[in-house]
Amino acid sequence: MSENKNSHFLVQGSILAAASLLVRLIGLLYRIPMYRIIGDDGMGAYNYSFDIYNIALILSSYSLPIAVAKLVAVRGINKEYRNSYRVFLCAMVFAVIVGVIATMTLFFGADFFAEYLANSDNAALPIRVLAPTIFVFAIMGVFRGFYQGKNTMMPTAFSQVLEQVVNAIVSVVASYLLMKNYSEHLNAAAYGAAGGTLGTLVGAIMGLFFLLFVFILYKPVLNKQFRKDTTPYKESYGSIFKLLVITITPIILSQTVYQLSGVIDNSLFGHIMATKEVTGFDKSVLKDVTQTRLYTSVDRDTLIGIYGGKYRLLTNVPVAVASAIGAAIVTSISAAKARGMEGAIRSKVHSAIKFNMIIAIPSAVGMGVLASPILKLIYGDSRQLSANFLRLGSIAIIFFALSTVSSAILQGINKLKIPVINSAISLGVHILLVFGLLMFTPLSAYALVIGNVTFALVVTILNWISIEKYLDYKQEIMKTFVIPTVSAGMMGVVAFLTYEGLYLWTGSNALSTLLAILNSIIVYLTLLLFMKGVEDEELESLPGPIIRILRKLRLL
Repeated sequence: MSENKNSHFLVQGSILAAASLLVRLIGLLYRIPMYRIIGDDGMGAYNYSFDIYNIALILSSYSLPIAVAKLVAVRGINKEYRNSYRVFLCAMVFAVIVGVIATMTLFFGADFFAEYLANSDNAALPIRVLAPTIFVFAIMGVFRGFYQGKNTMMPTAFSQVLEQVVNAIVSVVASYLLMKNYSEHLNAAAYGAAGGTLGTLVGAIMGLFFLLFVFILYKPVLNKQFRKDTTPYKESYGSIFKLLVITITPIILSQTVYQLSGVIDNSLFGHIMATKEVTGFDKSVLKDVTQTRLYTSVDRDTLIGIYGGKYRLLTNVPVAVASAIGAAIVTSISAAKARGMEGAIRSKVHSAIKFNMIIAIPSAVGMGVLASPILKLIYGDSRQLSANFLRLGSIAIIFFALSTVSSAILQGINKLKIPVINSAISLGVHILLVFGLLMFTPLSAYALVIGNVTFALVVTILNWISIEKYLDYKQEIMKTFVIPTVSAGMMGVVAFLTYEGLYLWTGSNALSTLLAILNSIIVYLTLLLFMKGVEDEELESLPGPIIRILRKLRLL
């Protein structure tokens, strides 16, 4: 396979990664005003509802894009255009059926889920508003998988950005209006959270409209492909449906285990902390803690709001790159596997892991070093608890990036059950650890941060062992891990000194933080190139002006 073809999945993955990063950044930005409108307790209800919604989404349709892309890509290799379109039609029927069932279950079961899973008084309303989004997302997932299987990420990338822009606008406006109209209501925070989930629904509808528009434009191309199709047989819808279920089920189970860790964390926290007295860790962030008392529902929502709405939201931004590369590599490896190109598979695995580490490692270091300045800049939050969450848990970025892309690699080589088994083992360890920390220590929400890190770490270790076993593969260490880590460590020192120096000089947290981040990026990339952490040929896809600048600086 030529270098251009071998790196094509990285180009497509980079398109999706750029869109995913933009989506996460928009998500980060719009939650700043929304957070200030609905408060920590409203954000806690928002996060509770999303964790429950995500479980329903994963069980119904979250795996559809990957499964459809995988099946369409394999048929595209042999130019079975009609069969690949049959996969699309079959997947669409599946999406409609499971989307309706999941939507109805979540809508009518909202009170049950809020009470028995989240133990939150405010989660039912935002869950009910979110429910129809599952049906919309199921249909949208089939379109996205079909386009990805056709080896283009552009429709998916653009629809994600459009979806998030609409989501941002509607979420902020709806949260403001609902909080204003129900400010005197006992559950005002629930209405504010519901405004945020309404934005998710409207954004998804707009994303679906765009994908439908692209499909209408693309249909003449499909018709031409049908006329060129000389495949002597047509796959039956029954066999395709069976294959779709076989492909989807392990991915669903794997993703469900991932999401279950968050739901179980929230459930354990909600139920265990309701029986415990407020600890010294939390007294500085909770209201009216003037004497010894138990955690209230508002207390628990507030802490979950900080944990989910700040720590997890921020650390998930760079992990978007791993998710995008993972989506691209499943299709690419499936195609290489169908051709029997083992060498190409190993090359793609190496590129995907290295690309992820070059981004994840400095992101973890930078977020840990500048935790407090970043929180002050984004949320106006100078509390020690919030900063400690980010400092303690920023390393999870590396482990989640590795676990995400390694699970995608295993799915791409048809070892679909392995990520499920590895995730299930990690979940078992995770539950015991978080339960023990919550029940027998005064760590409170710190236990959730520790559990978040260890869950991804255990999955990463088990996936790594599996990849070495099934691919007979060893990752190159120096340029993938050592050089990025050394470069990121030196960058972290520069970031700290830059921020402290500028803050002493200007007294402006915003200016000092932004300049420290900009300086850190320049320092990290310079060190990475200087130490030859990236080969010249790996940079050939960069725009010409950037390459010329790097050559003038003698970095190439």
